[in-house]
Amino acid sequence: MKRQIIHIDEDKCTGCEQCIINCPEGALAIVDGKARLVSDIQCDGLGACIGHCPEDAITIEVREAEAYDERKVIETMIPQGQSVLRAHLEHLREHDQTAELAEAHAVLKEHGVDLSANKAKPKATILGHGHALHPGGGCPGSRAFSFAPKDTPQVSSDDAAPGGQPSQLAQWPVQLHLVSPMAPYFRDSHLVLSADCVAHAVGDYHQRFLRGNSLAIACPKLDQGREIYLNKLVSLVDDAQIQTLTVLTMEVPCCSGLFHMARQAVETASRDIPIRLVVVGVRGDVLSDQWLPMENDRKRASASE
Repeated sequence: MKRQIIHIDEDKCTGCEQCIINCPEGALAIVDGKARLVSDIQCDGLGACIGHCPEDAITIEVREAEAYDERKVIETMIPQGQSVLRAHLEHLREHDQTAELAEAHAVLKEHGVDLSANKAKPKATILGHGHALHPGGGCPGSRAFSFAPKDTPQVSSDDAAPGGQPSQLAQWPVQLHLVSPMAPYFRDSHLVLSADCVAHAVGDYHQRFLRGNSLAIACPKLDQGREIYLNKLVSLVDDAQIQTLTVLTMEVPCCSGLFHMARQAVETASRDIPIRLVVVGVRGDVLSDQWLPMENDRKRASASE
């Protein structure tokens, strides 16, 4: 079967073992001085190890691989203790892996493991705007939190912090592979789906497009796992019930794939929402900015022709 699974760049890997330490699933090992993926069935493809690699040697790819086996993973983890098990379960929750989470609890019950006893309440790290980020297991890069109120007032250039205008980003993560459609900041929000390059081209990107909106970024040409992206966008429409979807693309032809994917997601979803398409030139000028007819309106128009 084709699925997400990690890939290790052997040229970059130094064998530091940080990924081994942070892979409680037991899918990695050091062989001949390099980290190796030694068990497809124990790699969930969610990338808990990625944020711990100091050399950026680990990425996620989509390829033919044996199916992930949650039962095997849990049975491997049980001897490692409750802290490791809790970290793994939190990792599954962060990535909305509900089926795997249910199976994990079932296997733990079969083995008589009760994680509810003596569970310490995690301490919260308070961020700059007063929102708490609770530490835990899983991938640090995909841990969801918000850090700015949606009603942040407009700040003039005279009041800007040293280095320029303040950021209007109000959430983390933003990469579409990492975001969870069930994160509370997506609920009833106006979502901006932005091609990676747009923010680097548009000088007032934050004030013009990001202010007051939720964000997901992707590259339709280089990113892998288009089906995963499509499923997440459908969930954002149906489950998070986003109100509108603004798609920001560059003028280059390959970038149009992001809009086509967004429109397919809205067509697939059970809800119908407005889509705004903004096309940006390579020098940062907005070439077009338009709200497209909603899907039901387009169907009615086609039927009447």
